[in-house]
Amino acid sequence: MARKPPASRASAKRAHTSGGVRRRTQSAHQVHGDRAASRSVEREEVPPPSAADTPARGIGKGKYVYCVIRSSKPLQFGMSAIAGEVGSVHTVNYKDLAAVVSDVPIGPLDSTRENVLAHEHVNETVMREHTVIPMSFGTIFKTREDALELLRSAHDAFDDVLSKMANKLEYGLKVLWDRDAVIADIEEQDEDIRRLRNEIASQKGSTYFARMQYGRLLEAALQNRSERYVSGILEELRASAVAARINKPIGDKMILNGAFLVSRDNEAAFDHCIKQVAAQHEKLTFKYTGPWPPYNFVNIRLKLERA
Repeated sequence: MARKPPASRASAKRAHTSGGVRRRTQSAHQVHGDRAASRSVEREEVPPPSAADTPARGIGKGKYVYCVIRSSKPLQFGMSAIAGEVGSVHTVNYKDLAAVVSDVPIGPLDSTRENVLAHEHVNETVMREHTVIPMSFGTIFKTREDALELLRSAHDAFDDVLSKMANKLEYGLKVLWDRDAVIADIEEQDEDIRRLRNEIASQKGSTYFARMQYGRLLEAALQNRSERYVSGILEELRASAVAARINKPIGDKMILNGAFLVSRDNEAAFDHCIKQVAAQHEKLTFKYTGPWPPYNFVNIRLKLERA
């Protein structure tokens, strides 16, 4: 099944303080700068492996599938080192489709940093010139024929998704706030919450009921403010995106965990929109990543048994 990206990604890191944009992206040529979203690039280089890096294994090899693209011709995408196996990244072709693969030992694949980076590096390389359907990490087939059967059996599904995802990329956006600062601001603005806070602080006896009421009112106020922030941000960004998917926030500091599908020819407009929105919310931190393959917008269930 094509699924979300692994947590670790081989990409450049761009950072800004609270109120701006922190972005991780593939290439330095996409750097833009202004007060709200200045970026410094610290690229984590992933050196191309060589055949001398690791001994070849002659038996028990399968096909590791990175992604599926549209191509009727065999293609090569350099070298990759995954599962301790250095090998050429090439395609297995069926009609107008191609699975991008390399040879790996058959068996469970650990999600180590090196393996995850190798998986991501290949997908990022391929997506520079092709629309990709990214496969989930660890997709291994026993033989080339099994990889061909993958393309044959799911041809129509792959064809449909590739048509829908043509020339589109995914960007991620996480928006965080300083919860303590927001609580302090709410306490100053909301008379009932402020009164309960003072009552709890000054009362010598039991404060159980006051604390319960304070907690309910505060949580409702936090939820309301979070929803206002998120709805405003999404309203601004959706005009520059083809689609958006909102995932569950992680932790109590994150208020938005979103993925946006953006046309290649609209990347600059989306980038500009992100910076504008960040400039309007100086008390929030924007973590902006991409471009990535459309992990959050592809969901193909594969019935073929993998290795």
